Amino acid sequence: MKIKHIVYALLIIGFGALVYYRISSNKEQAGAGGPGGGRGPGGPGGAGRGMPMRVSGVVATPREFANSLAVTGSIEANEQIEVRGQVSGQVRSISFQEGSNVRKGQVLVKIDDSELRAQLAQAQTRQTLAAENERRARLLLQKEAISREEYDVARAELKTAQAQIQLVQAQLAKTSIVAPFSGKVGLRAVSVGTFLTPETVVTNLVSTNPVKITFAVPEKYANQVKVNTELTFTVAGSPDKFTARVYAIEPNIEATTRTLQLRARADNPNGVLLPGSFANIELPLTVIPDALLIPTQAVVPVQNGKKVFIARDGKAKEVMIETSTRTEKDLLVTAGLNPGDTVLTTGVMSLKEGSPVRVALAKP
Repeated sequence: MKIKHIVYALLIIGFGALVYYRISSNKEQAGAGGPGGGRGPGGPGGAGRGMPMRVSGVVATPREFANSLAVTGSIEANEQIEVRGQVSGQVRSISFQEGSNVRKGQVLVKIDDSELRAQLAQAQTRQTLAAENERRARLLLQKEAISREEYDVARAELKTAQAQIQLVQAQLAKTSIVAPFSGKVGLRAVSVGTFLTPETVVTNLVSTNPVKITFAVPEKYANQVKVNTELTFTVAGSPDKFTARVYAIEPNIEATTRTLQLRARADNPNGVLLPGSFANIELPLTVIPDALLIPTQAVVPVQNGKKVFIARDGKAKEVMIETSTRTEKDLLVTAGLNPGDTVLTTGVMSLKEGSPVRVALAKP
């Protein structure tokens, strides 16, 4: 009996110790979950009535912001034409080498002009005869031997002969095809002996120093582009960065693409920039001296626009903002923020108005 009583006593003592341990453990857990605990409303994860939520932030500081726009354009020759003749005839001589530079006024092709020269000699003979007839008629008119009408006929014949000479001389001048500007000629499409017509292309003449760069910007940037703006651009196959200057802007927006056409000019002394190439352009827009830029992750899209949270008196304050240009990392704020505001950049999706926060400022 004594052993049995001893066993019962040990069981009762063990059960009582277990109950005491469980009660003590529950009290400790309850104390850890209360004020100062880690998982209750006041823990580090709570943003309500407990300890402040730890977040990161930046101070909105005004700084100069030079916005730039990346667009593509095409390189064009400063001047470019298809060289053609103005009169028909057989090619007598070719005075240029393919792919060579030519100067303004240089004769490129000479068309056979023998027939026109014969016509010119005939017209000159008629002019000589008409001039002599006019001289005699004038003398007879002074002696009143002929009427005024007869003299006028002789004078008209002289004028006609003179006009005929001018016409033939103009046609003769067109038998010499000259370069209208200095540049480089391309491959020729005719040979000596070819019968040339005004529809026949002789070669291409291109002036490539300087070159033009034509490009377009979206409509919303139309008021930020100006003449004489210097831009930079690159072309495929070259690591160099080139510069150009805007010299002309289209006066209206293209209705189908909603873009504004611009044209810049770049020096090309070595002929590296070839017409027809694509150019990757970086166009600087308006420079804002006191711009407020905030990290993109700080902005929360809402139904009525965009908002951010700022820290004020140890609490999060919700502020509606207006933005403009977005860069790779930042967003330009045009309204809603003041210089010196501490903008919260982490935990913004779980913050609420009035949540206590402890801000760790990021290094500028």
